[in-house]
Amino acid sequence: MTEIETQLLVVGGGLGGFSAALAAARRGVSVVLTEPTDWLGGVLTSQGVPPDEHVWIERFGCTATYRQFREDIRSYYRRHYPLTEAARRTVAFNPGSAKVSDLCHEPRVSLAVIEALIAPHRASGRIRVLMEHEPVSVTNTDDPDTLESITLRNRRTGDLTTVSATWFVDATETGDLLPLAGVEYVTGAESRDVTGEPHAPELPAPLNMQPISVCFALDHVEGGDFTITRPDSYEHFLTSSATDSPDGRLSLTAPHPKTLAPSHHTFFPNPVEDHTLIRPDYADQRVGRMDRNLWTFRRIAAAQNFLPDAYESDITLVNWPQVDYWDGPVFDVPAEQVEFHLKRARELSLSLLYWLQTAAPRPDGGNGWPGLRLRGDVLGDSPDGLAKAPYIRESRRIVAEHTIVEQEISLEVRGNRGAVRHRDSVGVGMYRIDLHPSTGGDSYIDIGCCPFELPLGALIPVRVTNLLAGAKNIGTTHITNGAYRMPLVEWNIGEVDGHLIGFCAARDVTPSQVRADDKLLDEFQAELDAVGVERHWPKIVGY
Repeated sequence: MTEIETQLLVVGGGLGGFSAALAAARRGVSVVLTEPTDWLGGVLTSQGVPPDEHVWIERFGCTATYRQFREDIRSYYRRHYPLTEAARRTVAFNPGSAKVSDLCHEPRVSLAVIEALIAPHRASGRIRVLMEHEPVSVTNTDDPDTLESITLRNRRTGDLTTVSATWFVDATETGDLLPLAGVEYVTGAESRDVTGEPHAPELPAPLNMQPISVCFALDHVEGGDFTITRPDSYEHFLTSSATDSPDGRLSLTAPHPKTLAPSHHTFFPNPVEDHTLIRPDYADQRVGRMDRNLWTFRRIAAAQNFLPDAYESDITLVNWPQVDYWDGPVFDVPAEQVEFHLKRARELSLSLLYWLQTAAPRPDGGNGWPGLRLRGDVLGDSPDGLAKAPYIRESRRIVAEHTIVEQEISLEVRGNRGAVRHRDSVGVGMYRIDLHPSTGGDSYIDIGCCPFELPLGALIPVRVTNLLAGAKNIGTTHITNGAYRMPLVEWNIGEVDGHLIGFCAARDVTPSQVRADDKLLDEFQAELDAVGVERHWPKIVGY
C-alpha cells in the first residue's frame, strides 16, 4: 500500500474539487486531489454538460476566478480554432450559439483550460493528482470528530493508497466520504415538519431524489447511416410512460417545467437559419423557433461560427428531459441496485439515440435520422460512446451549521425583499429552484428564486472539525439543492473551501471558529473580497 502525507486532501476532481485545490495551492497549501475518472472537471467535462448560468453572468454574479475560467475558454477557441471573423470579434463568444447557455462549448476545451490552470502547481509538486481513484475507507484520529486519513482504490489496478492529511474536502459527486467518515448527512426529500418549506412533502422520502442523466454528443451527416444496434431495453423505454408526457419517454414531448402541460418540441439537425429553422428543401414548413428545436438547445459547436469546412456538421449535446433517468437512486441503496440503475440509465440514452435515428418524426413526413452520428470522441471515447460519467443533480448533503431552506430564496415567499442576506456570506448564485421528475414519482418542481447568497455555515458539518463540503453536498435541502447545484455555485463552494483551509491553517483555528468569531469572519471575508469572491448582489433595477 502506498502512503502519502499532505496538508489537504480533496476527494473528487469536479468543478468544486478542482477549484478548492487550485485556491489552496495558490495560498501555499500542499494538496492531493483525486478523481474517479480520467478527466478533471466533472459536470463540464466527464459528464458533458454545458454550464447553465444566470442572465447577468457576463457582468457580475460569480467569483473572479470563475469569470477568468470562462474567458480562458473563449481565448482557447480564439487561439486554436478556425473561427469566422464575426465570431472572433464577438466579446461574449458562444461556440454553440445555443439558447440554454452563453457558453455552450466542447468538453475537451474545458478540460484543456483546467489542465492548463493546474499545470504549474503539478509541476511544482504543490498539487498531486491521483486519477481514477475512489475512496474506500476513512480513519479518524483519537478524536472521533477529526479525520486522519483516507484510503483510495485505483479503479484500474485495484491498488490502494492511503493519504494522511490535516484537512479534507469531500467534493465527490454524491458525497461519498460522508458515510465512510460517519459524517451526519441527509438524502432525498425532507418533510415539511422538519424544514417548514411550502413545497416539501408531508413525510420524509430519503430515496426520492432528482434523476441522473447520461449525456451524449451528436452530429449529422446527410446521406449517412450510423444507426446503432437496437438496445436491449429499447422496447421497455419505448412503451413505458413518462411523467406528464402523453407520447411516452422516447418522444419529442416533455412536460413544461412550470405548468406541467405537455410541451411539443421539434428536432431538425443543422438548421441553416437559426431564428426560423427553415431549410431550402423544406421551405414551406416552418419547424419552429430556436428554443423549440432540441438540436440547438444545447448545441456545443455551431458550424456557422467556424470557417467553411471546419465542421462537417454542428455538434449538439443531448441533455434533454428524455434522458432523465428517474427509475431509481444510485446511492444509499444496495450495490446491485446501484449497478443496475447506472447501466439502465446508459441504456435509456442509447434508446433515445436509436429512436432518433429510426423513428423520430421529420418535417418531410418521414421518420428517423440515420445520419445522426454518435460523437463519443468529443466526450472522451467511452466504450458505448456516451459521457464518461452520469450527470448527478442531487447528492448526499451534510447536516450543516446552516441549512438553506426554500423560505430563504423563493421569490414566492420573499417577494421584493430579495433573498436572505447572510452575515457569513461567502458567495452568490442565481438559478430557479429546478427539480426534474424524481425517483419518488414527483413531476417537475419549478420555483422562481431571488438572486441568493452562499452562507459559510452551509459548507461546515455540525460535528466533524476538519472536513468541508465541496460540491452539491453542502447544507441544502432537497428543494434548495435545485437552485444551488449549478456549476458556478459549485466552483464558488470549492474556491471558498480552499481559501478557508489556507486561512485556518495559518491561524490554527477551525472553520467553525472562523464562522462564530466576528473578527475572524471579517478577516476571512476581507480576504475573499480581495481575490474577487462576490458575496452580495448589487441592486437589480426592475427585478
